[in-house]
Amino acid sequence: MSQPNPHPRRFPALMRRAASFGYAFQGVVAALRSEVHLQFHAISTVVVIGLGFYFRLSWLEWALVSLAVGLVWGLELVNTAVEAVVNLVSPEYHPLAGRAKDVAAGAVLVGAVAALVVGLLIFGPHVWALL
Repeated sequence: MSQPNPHPRRFPALMRRAASFGYAFQGVVAALRSEVHLQFHAISTVVVIGLGFYFRLSWLEWALVSLAVGLVWGLELVNTAVEAVVNLVSPEYHPLAGRAKDVAAGAVLVGAVAALVVGLLIFGPHVWALL
């Protein structure tokens, strides 16, 4: 005789959580298809991963590179969301709408510069050793 499920509501909640991951994945794909900067980041990510394997990065180096790549991707996705919402609520130009978009883009720039510094610190010695 089987035991009754002590948590009958868990399965639907688990399904909703699983669906939310699907929606998040759809958002990344939609942004990747429509945002040129995100496409550039995708190509850069592939190059960085290839270089990481070529130079046989240590676990720590992989962790730092992964954090840097994830930071830039995350900021770019947030920037895309901010731009979409600003365009929705302010289709005509407004100084505050422009400021919001500029600040969101600035966040991406700061993250990209930080990722560049991480990349130079990690890959620089490996490249220098080849010269």
